[in-house]
Amino acid sequence: MADDRDDILGQLPARLKDARRVQGLSLDAVAKLSGVSRSMVSQIERGESSPTISTLWNLTRALQVDFAGLLDVASTQSKIETLRSADVPTIENLGKGLRIRILSPPEEAGNHEVYELVFSLDGVLDSQPHTRGAREHLTVIEGVVDVTSADNTSRLEAGDTARYSADVPHQIRAIGAARAFLVVQNA
Repeated sequence: MADDRDDILGQLPARLKDARRVQGLSLDAVAKLSGVSRSMVSQIERGESSPTISTLWNLTRALQVDFAGLLDVASTQSKIETLRSADVPTIENLGKGLRIRILSPPEEAGNHEVYELVFSLDGVLDSQPHTRGAREHLTVIEGVVDVTSADNTSRLEAGDTARYSADVPHQIRAIGAARAFLVVQNA
């Protein structure tokens, strides 16, 4: 049992630091979000201080990571995380005639994001430029869509994929109803 405790405490600093980096957060940002001082966050990440349960809870909430998973000694590669259809987070108020299902894990936000786009009749998603160097990969599953990136437009049918710059204004417009998968890669 002591070995398990030592494994957890030995892995905790790196896991917290990795979670912070995945979110793209500075020590100051984590301190503000969690209410834990910057110096304490830094000491915990360096393995110089062991956090209380309360401190650890505040940090996991700020970093949007699973408290139990952070402490789990078992390999996460041997686990399957299942998210049932009804539990998939959905965005309804972005675009017109469009429902967006967020398929990627929250810790990937801002890096590598995966969405299912479900367009009702002639639905449209207008997007402002993302971060410099960002690209999108759109694969149409059902229906037909027009993709516009800056001044270029391409029509896609079921089975087609388009890869395009997303650091310029861009748009996905359904011709009728359509369903597609969208991968956003930020540089």
